[in-house]
Amino acid sequence: MSTEGGRTVDGGVAAYLKRFWERFVPLVTRFLLLAIFVTGLTAQFVKPVGEALEGKAFLGGALLSLVGYVLYDAVKDLAMALRRPPRLQVQSRELGSFVSEAFQARTVEIRFLGYTGETLYHELRDCLERLLRDPAHTRRVSIRVLIPDFGQPMVVPSRVGRDGTPLDDPEFRRRLERQCQEYDQELSAIAELLTLEGTVRAECEYRLYPGIPRDKICIFNKKQVLHGLYDVAARTVPRNSDPAFYDPKGYSTDLSVWAREGSDDTKAVVATWDKHLDDLWSLAAIPHWRRAAAA
Repeated sequence: MSTEGGRTVDGGVAAYLKRFWERFVPLVTRFLLLAIFVTGLTAQFVKPVGEALEGKAFLGGALLSLVGYVLYDAVKDLAMALRRPPRLQVQSRELGSFVSEAFQARTVEIRFLGYTGETLYHELRDCLERLLRDPAHTRRVSIRVLIPDFGQPMVVPSRVGRDGTPLDDPEFRRRLERQCQEYDQELSAIAELLTLEGTVRAECEYRLYPGIPRDKICIFNKKQVLHGLYDVAARTVPRNSDPAFYDPKGYSTDLSVWAREGSDDTKAVVATWDKHLDDLWSLAAIPHWRRAAAA
């Protein structure tokens, strides 16, 4: 690397050669293809030319090999372009297909960070119960769910106060906490049954992270990451007589999909999110209902 006039120059020769290659290779390729076509056509109708080329099969093969070499990168780029894009937009209600696909693996690893995880819970329960009936070739299931610490005062979820001011509502938080506790206990019970049967070793655990539910993240078998942002200003009214609450709706959250089979950039994104959730998990608190069960 060198600096010229305050401007950083890195790999100037390589960049020049790349531009040269991209500019002239198409012209050379067209010329070679045209030359092969004209020569072959001439040899077909002009006897002296045909006789001169007789026995020159190696020359023709060499030319074709050169063309194939030149076209290799173009064909590879075309194949990459025809593949499914590594980043897509899906809706949370489409989570079922991703969960079912993840459960086709021998080792199933699902990581989640979000609000209550209600949408994911139903899909996980169905897949775990299906394993009780027919484990197929699945041998290990690991499910980790990170939810907000509803035991702490929160801005979201909260009650909508005058002029839209968020007001902490302990009862509303406790209601959400009980909901998550039921999810955790139901999924853990099915996982324990699977483990007791001996065919599949399964575990499911919930932990708590501090802060508001802003991100919705799902990681499937370390291969796919789904990420979206909750509408933190979304409001709901449980009953006509109740006040409104700031209550994000996970099922309406759009999710971007990153696949490890994509480019180097998407592989890096998947690895980054995977490490991030593992780090958050190691720092997250164990819910009080799990501490009580272990006591």
